[in-house]
Amino acid sequence: MRDYIEGDLLEVYDRRVKESGKRKADWKFILDVLLLFRPGIIRPKKTYQNLNTYGMYKSYFKIGWRNLMKDKVFSLINVSGLTLGITVCLMIFIFVADEFSVDRFHSQGDNIYRVKRAFSIEGKQSSVAYLSGMYGPALLNDFGGEIERAVRVKPMDGLVTIETKSFQEKKIVAVDEDFFSLFSFPLLRGNAGDVLKYPESVVLTESSAKRYFGSIDNAMDQVIELNQRLSLKVTGIVADVGSSSHLEFDLVLPLSNYKDEESMNYWISNSLYTYVLLAPQVDKSQLEGQLVQFMDKYLGAELKKFGFNWELSLMPLEEVYFDSSPDGARHGDKTTVFIFVFIAALILMIGCINFMNLSTIRGADRSKEVGLRKVMGAQRSNLIGQFIGESVLITGISCILSIGLLMLFMPWYNNLLGYTLTVSLHSFHVYVFLLSIIVVVGLLAGSYPAFFLSAFSPVQALKGKLKLGNGGAVFRQALVVIQFSVSVFLIVGTTIIAKQMRYVKNKELGYDAEQTLVVAIDNADIYKNLSQFKSLLQKESSIQSVSVMSGEPGGFFDGQMFEVEGLDEKWNARTQYADFDYVSTLGLKLIAGRDFSPGLASDSLEAVLINRTAASKLGWTPEQALDKWIKNTVRDQTKRRIIGVVEDFNFQSLMSTIEALVISPNEDWRTILIKASPGSLSATIATVEQAYARVAPAYPLEYHFLDQQFDRLYKSNLRQQTVLTIFANVAILVACLGLFGLASFTTKMRFKEIGVRKVLGSSVQSIVVLLSKDLLKPVCIAVVIGLPVGHYAMRTWLENFAYQTTLDWWVFALAAVSTLGIALLTVCYQAVKSATANPVRSLRPE
Repeated sequence: MRDYIEGDLLEVYDRRVKESGKRKADWKFILDVLLLFRPGIIRPKKTYQNLNTYGMYKSYFKIGWRNLMKDKVFSLINVSGLTLGITVCLMIFIFVADEFSVDRFHSQGDNIYRVKRAFSIEGKQSSVAYLSGMYGPALLNDFGGEIERAVRVKPMDGLVTIETKSFQEKKIVAVDEDFFSLFSFPLLRGNAGDVLKYPESVVLTESSAKRYFGSIDNAMDQVIELNQRLSLKVTGIVADVGSSSHLEFDLVLPLSNYKDEESMNYWISNSLYTYVLLAPQVDKSQLEGQLVQFMDKYLGAELKKFGFNWELSLMPLEEVYFDSSPDGARHGDKTTVFIFVFIAALILMIGCINFMNLSTIRGADRSKEVGLRKVMGAQRSNLIGQFIGESVLITGISCILSIGLLMLFMPWYNNLLGYTLTVSLHSFHVYVFLLSIIVVVGLLAGSYPAFFLSAFSPVQALKGKLKLGNGGAVFRQALVVIQFSVSVFLIVGTTIIAKQMRYVKNKELGYDAEQTLVVAIDNADIYKNLSQFKSLLQKESSIQSVSVMSGEPGGFFDGQMFEVEGLDEKWNARTQYADFDYVSTLGLKLIAGRDFSPGLASDSLEAVLINRTAASKLGWTPEQALDKWIKNTVRDQTKRRIIGVVEDFNFQSLMSTIEALVISPNEDWRTILIKASPGSLSATIATVEQAYARVAPAYPLEYHFLDQQFDRLYKSNLRQQTVLTIFANVAILVACLGLFGLASFTTKMRFKEIGVRKVLGSSVQSIVVLLSKDLLKPVCIAVVIGLPVGHYAMRTWLENFAYQTTLDWWVFALAAVSTLGIALLTVCYQAVKSATANPVRSLRPE
């Protein structure tokens, strides 16, 4: 061997062989490393100069792979941490890409706007997307030079009948005939210009066509019946919309079928959306300024009469999906998107920190290798390239594993989101993202170890006297602090969100939601036979009460303007149109006056109820409100007397405070509440099914329970809670993997010291404390940092709710104890293992 070595390395080799004596490990290590570079005759100083670029990079990856296999525990920790981080990052990237791709496929999308109606209630500016059918044609008529198209979209439910088969569809839209000319929904059959040319036309989605007729070809020219009234011929098939648009539909039919409805011929209405296509040269802001005169021209007199102050605005199509206005379209939540992105960044950062920490602390083990390479002629840039190459290799392996994990978790992920993501692993930009992850994370995670390891002094490294130094230890501890600060923050966030959701769910809402069925009045048969349906139910002992109304608690409540006795200005309040059984069915509490009485026919025309907030805002006590008159300026315009005041109840989400509410017996029936008698829920459901089959036999009964409204109102918040809980656990797991690696390295470096201490009489307990305290110091610092950050963030999040849980001290104590406990268990495993080892093993070589 000596004959093959030349130059400065020869002296080092001779000394190491002499020092080793019979132990061949040191010189065999040198030989192994040298043979990696030149299997034949070794010429150290020329090795790197003789390697071409391809060979050099091949060498980097080959050595990186061997190092992975050499220390399997550290490699497993490195790869596991990065894999989990990249998997979470990839899941969230797909979600975010899907969210921001909504409505981006329309060829004219840059010039399409949705018309919105803005108004002010008690100084608060609000807006809705619903308009009447009058706006579209008028806008096109008055602004023909600026607006090229105006398309109206009316969402609805309906019963589809095909011979003997019936389907209750929730996603039907009636639209103007140039709908497919404005929007770029891909038609699989038919032409955009004429598929809706005739009133009896209908366009089905691909999935609907297959569900009805087996295939899209079989569906063409077939006839379906809608709501037992309209016979429609299939003239086109459109590709499934999926999650790519805020508009969801399974059937599209011409709006001309509803031209005689009140909402199509009355300006003060709100039943459909209006989209306009602006000419390329038109300035949106300038056109919005002209809409003031437009509103005054067509609605000026009526708005003045009713006391409304409406304004029109234009919302770009790409912003509609994230619009928070209440309507039936599909919308996303930007807060949820940003939370997802934030968590992804945190977890990926933790994975990178693990890699940096573990690669750096392995520097002592690889110091001889670095020294040999430098003696053999390697430049620092070569070494940096090698270590970054190893980092890229590990990142690449982690990316491959993360794809497998994502495929495994994708069904669960779609279920969590509540819809199937349009963006998939087969999308081109997903692979671009993965390549970016490999490059960026590989460089980010590998840069510090690369520069750190390449800076070793070759003389000190080959003498075996290399020290990592206090600076490196401080940096590693700082990284651990960051990791566990994130973990503490996520634990606090998870706990507070769960606590708030539990508080909201269990809060006394002011009404009784138990054992109450909600049935929508969504077809002509149930509406026409409503009295008969209610009578059938009231005869049954299993049913306590039945009430018909315009909206159940948690649903939509119109805002109307009122003239009030003693008040000069018009007053705005939420309205509930309900029958005489409303108070008893919901179990509302009367605090003044009386309820509606079936024995007084005059109550139907002359009476209203209000809530405590309404009385208070009008400057009255509940008793003072009684017998005052109030007149709805929009609906019946009849003076009605206030006969009773009910205690406030949360008829809307707990994110908003209780507003003024006027309960009137006007007919505007949209919902039926059916209260079951105690202990007879099953019998009640069976009774409702039988009664519904009698009055609306063509329609299937669909219902939900009133107490399930919680899940509907707080769906986004519940999703945030679930995601935060899962990802908090992932973050803690990845952080603990890194801490486990640090503990393994520390015990390994102090193996002989532990043996000496045991021989001198140290107990297992004292050794465990000795090894644990240094590793737990950064965790304690992380707790001190993470708790106030978590407190601030969650206090800000709770501001979204009008009713908030308290930020109790035990939440932060729990986060601190949990983090310290998990970290202690992680560290103690290695500490106890080393403390209980036989000291002979560590001291025999001495």
